[in-house]
Amino acid sequence: MPRKKSAPTQEPTLPLPPTEGGPPPLVAIIGRPNVGKSTLFNKILGAKIAIVDDIPGVTRDRNYADATYRNRKFRLVDTGGLDLSSSDSMLTLIRRQSELAITEADILIVLLDGRSGLTPPDHEVVRLLRGVTKPLFYVINKIDTPKSEPLLADFYKLGADELYPISAEHGLGVAELLDDIYPLLPSVDEAGELQPPPRVAVVGRPNVGKSTLVNALLGEERVVVSNVPGTTRDPIDSLVTHQDQRYVFTDTAGIRRRGKIDRGVEGYSVLRSLRAIGRSDIGVLLLDGVEGVTEQDTKIAGSILKQGRACILLINKWDLRDGDAQARQEYELELRRRLSFLTWAPILYGSALKPDSVHRLFPLLKDVHAMFTKRVPTGALNTWLQKILDTHPLPARKHKPSAVTKSAYITQVATKPPVFALFVGHPEDLTPSYLKYLENQLRETYHFTGTPLRLMVRKK
Repeated sequence: MPRKKSAPTQEPTLPLPPTEGGPPPLVAIIGRPNVGKSTLFNKILGAKIAIVDDIPGVTRDRNYADATYRNRKFRLVDTGGLDLSSSDSMLTLIRRQSELAITEADILIVLLDGRSGLTPPDHEVVRLLRGVTKPLFYVINKIDTPKSEPLLADFYKLGADELYPISAEHGLGVAELLDDIYPLLPSVDEAGELQPPPRVAVVGRPNVGKSTLVNALLGEERVVVSNVPGTTRDPIDSLVTHQDQRYVFTDTAGIRRRGKIDRGVEGYSVLRSLRAIGRSDIGVLLLDGVEGVTEQDTKIAGSILKQGRACILLINKWDLRDGDAQARQEYELELRRRLSFLTWAPILYGSALKPDSVHRLFPLLKDVHAMFTKRVPTGALNTWLQKILDTHPLPARKHKPSAVTKSAYITQVATKPPVFALFVGHPEDLTPSYLKYLENQLRETYHFTGTPLRLMVRKK
């Protein structure tokens, strides 16, 4: 497909992040509802990650995924539709998510619908981007054939020097788009460290002791500590070496309930805190040992799980209750009740002010990171699976009790977190309880402590 090209809109001005442990640039796909953002997101990733539907508003939250193009890494974000004129409450929430994505992104792909032409909502989206100094790529979707290319003429009214005609559904023009994004992505430093240090995000509600803990880990007053909630605004990265093992610790802003968050500086700080979880390997969730487990603690823990990060639960200020014999038992019962989805996360009781608590954290971080990056050989996995099937066979076919699926195959397809693909003849027959049983057996056999596991079922 010929491209409509002239001088580029701007020179590549994105500062390239460091290759050693630094986060990859964030590329956000934005546009009004139903222009094909999720389709393009899936096409770039080469996998159906986002739900695609003709009904506007299917994508509500920001959807993040790691991507690679020609050996250069970046983080791709799918957003909900920007409809600035709508007063619908749900669309307003979706719009807010998209606006936040614009704020946090390093590169913006502005997606427009070539078939419907330039619409008033498109103009509103473009107006929203005025003053944005980040690299902008105006992409016209649904240009499927040469006959469709005259539709591009209308979009030059936007004042863009370059337009990128594509078909997200068929992949036409997507490689050309990525070719121009490519120079903005950080190159791999072959002389640098092969394995970047584990990244650890210290997260929690305001004033639970996050900055105090990071200072204790560093052995210096690197970050400001105050009793005033909200003192920490920007995530702060600090490199720590412990017994020849390096870690990057990120002190984050306290995450309050959404209804109490200001839209200004605090809102941006919370956004960056949530992003810090996504680019970490391990989330250390600080909980207040005196106040107990709150609903907001549960939501932060859910964010760690949603982003597929390893997790350690650190019960801070426990020195204030250490003399209470029943306190620990009662607290742990409450913890497991509220955070029932994190039963695999190890628990550490202590105090950010006590050196022994800090020293006990490092061995736990080492063990959890080893599990987060662990890979089990396929042969060992299938030997394990056969033993499981001998005692707990796969469920019988629905409505056909005599027909039993006798064989299955399993392999690990990814790490960070560990992801396993289970191949069976009839995936629809596997119940959630049976899959949970397999996950528990995987954890027990291979000691997967502190990391989520993903088990995908595929048809043989």
